[in-house]
Amino acid sequence: MFIQYYDSPLGKMLLAADEIGLIGVWFENQKYYANGLKEPIEEETAVLKETKEWLNLYFSGKEPKALPKMHLIGTRFQKKVWQLLLKIPYGKTMTYKDIARMISPTMSAQAVGSAVGHNKISILIPCHRVIGSNNSLTGYAGGIKRKEKLLEIEGIHG
Repeated sequence: MFIQYYDSPLGKMLLAADEIGLIGVWFENQKYYANGLKEPIEEETAVLKETKEWLNLYFSGKEPKALPKMHLIGTRFQKKVWQLLLKIPYGKTMTYKDIARMISPTMSAQAVGSAVGHNKISILIPCHRVIGSNNSLTGYAGGIKRKEKLLEIEGIHG
C-alpha cells in the first residue's frame, strides 16, 4: 500500500493506493480515516499522481472526466452502492431513498446511508452528492461544512 498527502482547499487529505488502483481518499480527521491501511509506504505511484491531478482539476472548479483506476474494497452491498454513486452526474444530487429504490423497492435508505458513509474514496466516488429526502445535507464523513463546500464547487447551492 502506498500513500501520498494532498493539500486541498478544504484541508489535508490522505491518498492511498495498492498495486491494483486507488483504495482511499480521506480528509484528515474524517470518520473512518485511513480505514484498512496496513503498513503503507509514502511513495508517489502513477495512480496517486493521477489522483492529485484529478483533485487539482476538481478544486479549480472544472469537471474532471476520467477517473483514476480504483480498487473498491468493501462488502458486495457497499460496492453496489458505490457504483451507483459513480453514476450521479457532476453538479447533481440524489437522495438516499432514490439510491435505495435503484437497488430494490424494499431497500432502506438507512442501509444505503451506512454504505455511503463507509465510502473510502471521498470526492471521486461522490458521496457528497447524496442528500436527505427533504433536500437536507445529512451526514458526511468529512463533515457537513465540507459537504456544503464540495456542492458549491459543483454549482449546487442548498
